Amino acid sequence: MTDSDVTRRLEAILLIVDEPQSLVALATAVGAPVPAVRQAIEALADDYDGKAGGPRRAFELREVGGGWRVYVRADHDDLIAEFVGAQAPSRLSQAALETLAVIAYKQPITRGQVASIRAVNVDSVVRTLLARGLITELFTDAETGAINYGTTDELLVHLGINSLDELPKISPLLDGADEVADAAGDGYVR
Repeated sequence: MTDSDVTRRLEAILLIVDEPQSLVALATAVGAPVPAVRQAIEALADDYDGKAGGPRRAFELREVGGGWRVYVRADHDDLIAEFVGAQAPSRLSQAALETLAVIAYKQPITRGQVASIRAVNVDSVVRTLLARGLITELFTDAETGAINYGTTDELLVHLGINSLDELPKISPLLDGADEVADAAGDGYVR
């Protein structure tokens, strides 16, 4: 199989996947060695970025959540948001976004702890986030029987980041949070 065959086959796979694919998974799918796939991925990314002499495309090949996927470039976000919103809006409620943020920043965390932080019942919101695959049950506390929740790779994909370490530090967003964050030494509010 030639280099151009590997590149074309990879491009076909990348156009239909809805979640990032690892180099190993892509190599298996196209029947090529991982180094050849890595080289083809880099060539495709350069081509889409216009570095190969062609035009800069409206999409890019990005490594996210431990794999590769095609994404629309950020400068087209408004257009895509408007288009998708007109098709079938499926947004998270404010309550779901707040609950998801608490879980993302404080995980592992129990439903009761989230409810305590938000000062509201979060049962239905947690069920919604579980159903959408944005959070998962990590483990059950042996002493209390409480289920601890955390975020999933699906959330990373939706946010376009590789790890939760890329989330912004929350302390600059909250009045008085600097003292709490400084005490912990990491910029995160506890």
